[in-house]
Amino acid sequence: MNKLLSLILLSIVLFFGYGIYQKLDQAKIKKELRVSCQKKTTTFENISNKELIPKAIELLKSNNYKVISRIEFSKYMETKILNHISIEQADNFLENSIKKIAKIQKTQDEINPSNEKLIIDYYIYENDKEDKGKKSEKAKLYAGYLVFEFKLENKLIYKIQADYMKMDTSDIPERMDCIIKSFITLKGE
Repeated sequence: MNKLLSLILLSIVLFFGYGIYQKLDQAKIKKELRVSCQKKTTTFENISNKELIPKAIELLKSNNYKVISRIEFSKYMETKILNHISIEQADNFLENSIKKIAKIQKTQDEINPSNEKLIIDYYIYENDKEDKGKKSEKAKLYAGYLVFEFKLENKLIYKIQADYMKMDTSDIPERMDCIIKSFITLKGE
């Protein structure tokens, strides 16, 4: 009987110990961000295709990319984002980030552009603070977020989401700098 009780107690301790370990391990994963600029706001990233990363980065650096962009407006509250930014301005911010971070190289590809293009598909989401589906007040603290997908050969290579905090969208250029830096640094991964 004593052995059975010891075995039950050991099982309970191991069960709870494993649960605590899992929670600590998950917290550790969330805090370990690859690039220091990702610490400024909530950032999530997912690397989907490591094999295509070097080629995708080279296409970006040689100015062989295509941008697809849009803004997703709030639905329940009055949209305010267009008072501060247009998709054309956002695209210009992105172009500046690419030039600054990726250091576009003058290559033969610029004279004879490659048929192959890296696709940068992104959208700016305006946080809808009047959405009844918001679970907490914390979900209303950020102004919105940026979602970027980098694709090549119809395959998703890398996806990143980063919050922007200022309602006037003035921090979007900085967030785009971080996104491009995050993408470029994948080469070392």
